[in-house]
Amino acid sequence: MESAEEAETKGSASPPPSATAASAAVEAEGDMEERERYSREIKSGLHPLKHKFVFWYTRRTPGVRSQTSYEDNIKKIVEFSTVEAFWVCYCHLARPSSLPSPTDLHLFKEGIRPLWEDAANCNGGKWILRFKKVVSGRFWEDLVLALVGDQLDYGDDVCGAVLSIRFNEDILSVWNRNASDHKAVMALRDSIKRHLKLPHSYLMEYKPHDASLRDNSSYRNTWLRG
Repeated sequence: MESAEEAETKGSASPPPSATAASAAVEAEGDMEERERYSREIKSGLHPLKHKFVFWYTRRTPGVRSQTSYEDNIKKIVEFSTVEAFWVCYCHLARPSSLPSPTDLHLFKEGIRPLWEDAANCNGGKWILRFKKVVSGRFWEDLVLALVGDQLDYGDDVCGAVLSIRFNEDILSVWNRNASDHKAVMALRDSIKRHLKLPHSYLMEYKPHDASLRDNSSYRNTWLRG
């Protein structure tokens, strides 16, 4: 008499795909969609970007405790995938100097939500840069152009960037996928400094997202990294 396990094996045409195989299939499908998008945009006379991006916006009322989750507060503004569409979007966005505090403006690759818990972010972290409000707009624009143009080292490891408007300063952060890959993390730091033309002595901070989840804070208890 055959066991239930043997019967189940005989009744199955093929074993279920492993999680790795399923993930690879999804990735391959995504790559195919990207190639098709790229081809369509080229044929239309446009200049396609390597990645499709989404701008998001978060505005919270200071001093007011709301039952609304942070995720519910994040609003998608616009998405783009070509140089032409980027400039149309960017030229219509409010300048950082005109945004109220506290406000967050997020620029992330399509399919990645600007949340610590997102699958692309959960094992990663972020580099943090603090600027006086009078200069933050220029650094944000330089960072946006580097991200959209895929100019940062280990670009495939980069998920997105955030501009956080606060009362006494503005904070830029660049999110990456893998906080434990020391080589990629430090190379990204050097690339950010280079593209923003920051002095070599400028101190940047890093914080893994799991640490942010533990203390429920984006910018406290960071690691100073020269």
